[in-house]
Amino acid sequence: MGWRRFGFTDAELKQLDKWIRDNTTERFGPVRAVKPQLVLEVAFDGVQRSGRHKSGLALRFPRVSCIRWDKPAGEADKLETVEKLIA
Repeated sequence: MGWRRFGFTDAELKQLDKWIRDNTTERFGPVRAVKPQLVLEVAFDGVQRSGRHKSGLALRFPRVSCIRWDKPAGEADKLETVEKLIA
């Protein structure tokens, strides 16, 4: 399946939900940790340092713009890439 830039179909959301349920490694209430295998393209309005988040970063108005079924996790951007965006 390819990727698109605008929203998800019901079928794509069902596929994503199934993937998350099948690949959950830990649960923290409603939050799930999953195997680091799926790439999601995330759009956001800004980034800043944060002591609240494990990553040390906080995204302003983050949203998943597409599911990258076609992209291997090893090719995804790393935190270092996002850190470079901080002015």
